[in-house]
Amino acid sequence: MKQFSLLIIIAAFSTYSFSQTTFTKNSIYLEAGGNGLFGSVNYERQLTKEPGLGVRLGVGFYVENAFYLTIPVGINYLFELKNGKSFIDAGLGVTFTRINGELFGDSKDPNGDNFGNFIPSIGYRRHTAKNVMWRISLSPIINNYGVYPWLGLSIGKQF
Repeated sequence: MKQFSLLIIIAAFSTYSFSQTTFTKNSIYLEAGGNGLFGSVNYERQLTKEPGLGVRLGVGFYVENAFYLTIPVGINYLFELKNGKSFIDAGLGVTFTRINGELFGDSKDPNGDNFGNFIPSIGYRRHTAKNVMWRISLSPIINNYGVYPWLGLSIGKQF
């Protein structure tokens, strides 16, 4: 009976050990530039068991004659490059801002109809062995007033 119990424990442990993957679905990270405009704190959730479609929500800021709140939301897709650690990260996002400022809206706009900024992104993303995530991305800002080249740098923790 002891041998049978030991065999069951070893089989259960082996199954548990080999069935785990290094891919985690949740990330929280700081981003300089990118979708949050100047800076943001973001939560991201992958919607699939493997790298693929994900959603993000954040709170950020920009400074232009005053301090303004931004709300970046978006979707992204991770294209795996190798070993489940390197990815091409492609996304589409909208960042809602207070309409005041020359870069992200026009303070002289009498109608105030600029609801936010459309921000597509493409970049490189890396997951480390200690569940640290970092990324660099090209994230141009598109709004009623033009297209502005923009970069994003992110670092955070996966869980």
